[in-house]
Amino acid sequence: MRDPSASASSLAVPTRFDGDPDRVALVVPGVGYSPARPLLHFASSVLRQHGWTVQELWWHVPDDFPEYSEDERIAWVDWQVGLAVNAEGGACRLIVGKSLGSLASGTAADRGIAAAWLTPLLTFGHVARSLRRAQEPTLLIGGSTDKWWDAELAASLHHDVLEVPSADHGLELPDDPVGSVEVLRQVVARLDRFVGSLGRAEAE
Repeated sequence: MRDPSASASSLAVPTRFDGDPDRVALVVPGVGYSPARPLLHFASSVLRQHGWTVQELWWHVPDDFPEYSEDERIAWVDWQVGLAVNAEGGACRLIVGKSLGSLASGTAADRGIAAAWLTPLLTFGHVARSLRRAQEPTLLIGGSTDKWWDAELAASLHHDVLEVPSADHGLELPDDPVGSVEVLRQVVARLDRFVGSLGRAEAE
């Protein structure tokens, strides 16, 4: 088993946007999908609009990452996300993660943190099991042509789900940039509704 802390020096400095100090949302990237890419960029914008403090996690995936076993990948992601959550001293109440970031679904479930997973790796047993035991509000968004999306599993869970017809793992429509922008609008709108519902739940 590899030591997940071995690549600590490769982490870039995270980007932070200060809002309510008691409501911190951690934005977690995919393998090559950084917080600067559209889905996560607008996710951060939605969170900031709702008054959350946003902590963007930037990482450099190790060069030999493709050789990692599933357990090693989970350990690496959990280590990165765990450090970021611990740094908030209990104020981290939401994780928004793309693809690889969903390997931290176990962390979210175990720590009672709400989550929005964009193109989660539902075909990974660890992710499926974690989502089944997650009790906090959880949003799952995926494309119907994404090979890592499992529509049947998503529908069987008690979570909020948005499946985008014909969308791929990037939540885009192949050879249709205009249509892809409309998909982005749908995703951002659903995220906005989800984040807004968290605020209402706390108020109650």
